This record gives sequence, C-alpha cells and structure tokens, in this order.
Amino acid sequence: MSIQDRVKKIVSEQLEVEIGILTAETTFEEIDADSLDIVELVMALEEEFDLEISDQEIENIKSVGDVIKYIESKV
Repeated sequence: MSIQDRVKKIVSEQLEVEIGILTAETTFEEIDADSLDIVELVMALEEEFDLEISDQEIENIKSVGDVIKYIESKV
C-alpha cells in the first residue's frame, strides 16, 4: 500500500470520514477536524510510520496532501 493510501486510510479512520472524499487538497478544516482530532491523527500517523512529528511541524500541516508530503520526506 502506498504512503498516500495509508495516510488516507488513517485520516478516514481517525476522523470518521469516507475515504472516497479525501484528496490531497482536502483540508482538515473542511472535514471539521478539531484540535483533539488532529492530536489523535498525529499519534496514529506516528505509530503507523514509526516517526515523531513535532508540534511546530503539526502547525504547518493543514491538508491531507501536507501529511503525505511530510511523511514522504521522512521515510
């Protein structure tokens, strides 16, 4: 499974949204993710990809595409 597919699967599961609506352009604001949702999402991503995402980096992640680019740059 590609990084993109894995990220979309995690976002879908954590934020309880249909995977089919998720694109790289989908922002977390669009799918009504609050700060707690983002924290839980980051924890799931860290576990899945065995990495640590700093609070500063989290602030720069606004969309599914941002997550994908970030993960790709770290693995």
